[in-house]
Amino acid sequence: MATTFKLPDLPFPSNALEPSISRTTMETHHGKHHAAYIKKTNEILAEKPNAPATLEEVVRLAKSEGDKKLFNNAAQAWNHAFFWNSLSPEAQSGPTGGLKAALERAFKSVDGFRDEFAAKGANHFASGWVWLVSDDSGVVKLVDLHDADTPITDASQKPLLVCDVWEHAYYLDYKNDRGAFLKVFLEKLANWRFAEAQYEAARSGGSDAYRFPS
Repeated sequence: MATTFKLPDLPFPSNALEPSISRTTMETHHGKHHAAYIKKTNEILAEKPNAPATLEEVVRLAKSEGDKKLFNNAAQAWNHAFFWNSLSPEAQSGPTGGLKAALERAFKSVDGFRDEFAAKGANHFASGWVWLVSDDSGVVKLVDLHDADTPITDASQKPLLVCDVWEHAYYLDYKNDRGAFLKVFLEKLANWRFAEAQYEAARSGGSDAYRFPS
């Protein structure tokens, strides 16, 4: 029996991020773009009866085998699900605890992190993602990856937080002003409690805190 995946529900109502992100954007982004990646992934997996049972392993296998079509769709399905969890309807004051300390070590301050994150996202050419990642020792850094690329194919990187910088993530609300979208993400939308849980999982050396729902 072929492996299949379902479109995960948003962790909040589609209008919960307004006015920062409109209901129309969320319904289009989740219900159209994300849903299409899930659908295409399942269509490809229908021809692969021995595919892994988890989306994480499907992504890693597609990468290792050079199956670009499967990788692009499966990785985008995973990245989007992680992005929804990186968003919070309630503004959070910022990181706390061990993650805050790690950001201060790497970027001098939390504001320094925000500045570098915003710059990396604004300067990223074309489509992709800006990720905050950690290694197993708790050292954090920023990576911007193109198209469907994802840190889960690199065993040395554990994803903590991500912002989608594909145009479909922001264009209906911000037009071509990606910088304004990144500013709102960092100041109002970033889910630091989720990032902190990811960080503690990375430091413990255990499995990732977030797994795509089966």
